[in-house]
Amino acid sequence: MPVRKARPGPRVLTAALCATLAVVGYMTVSPEDSATAPGPRPAAKNAGPGAAPRPATPEAPPGVGPVTRTRIPDVASQALVVTGKTRDTNVADAVLYERDGTGKWQRAAGPWPAHNALRGWTNDHWAGDLRTPIGVFRIGDAGGRLPNPGTLLPYDHDKEFVSPGTGFLGEPLEGSFDYVVAIDYNRIPGTTPLNKKRPLGAERGGGVWVHVDHGGPTQACVSLSADAMRQLLRALKPAREPVIVMGPAAEIAQ
Repeated sequence: MPVRKARPGPRVLTAALCATLAVVGYMTVSPEDSATAPGPRPAAKNAGPGAAPRPATPEAPPGVGPVTRTRIPDVASQALVVTGKTRDTNVADAVLYERDGTGKWQRAAGPWPAHNALRGWTNDHWAGDLRTPIGVFRIGDAGGRLPNPGTLLPYDHDKEFVSPGTGFLGEPLEGSFDYVVAIDYNRIPGTTPLNKKRPLGAERGGGVWVHVDHGGPTQACVSLSADAMRQLLRALKPAREPVIVMGPAAEIAQ
């Protein structure tokens, strides 16, 4: 299984890393924001062996509406769909779907309970707003403090995946970064999750991950139980060009 070490440079990590965000990679926004949103990352013409063929009339994963569906790249045949009840809630549900050879999306893993940011969701994220960005983003790079649990994604096993301190409910954050999957939001795809380069500037944040749940809301990330993270990591396949689709259920259903 591929192992990639983190890039050189300062990489001291704190829980605040999950609070900083901006927009790089596949992205979806609400219709009113779409005119000013950055364009999608160019998709590969050939997803490689193991990727499901694209149907003539693409379907959408369950719960994903036609507007959001148009922002899922054609090469993507895995989608982690994370939905909350409203824009202001910080608990959510997560399900991994896979598209089969007929074009239908089937549940591959989950559902799992999840947390998102303390104040909920947003289409216009800024560093420190304590909201998780709504959108469709590539997820292709992983890592953690613990060894690779069996994922085929590039995995950076590094002791610098630390999360000191306590969360918003006073819960310890230790172990939150035992396993992480980087969400391509203002980051450089194809690099370790520890990479701190922010192409759109630090004010738009960065370091948005799917990571181990610590029992409370996050600063911007999505969190799942340790067991769910292991299942997710083992299920994700680079050849399927996986994405995360996340936001309030009503907006994802548009």
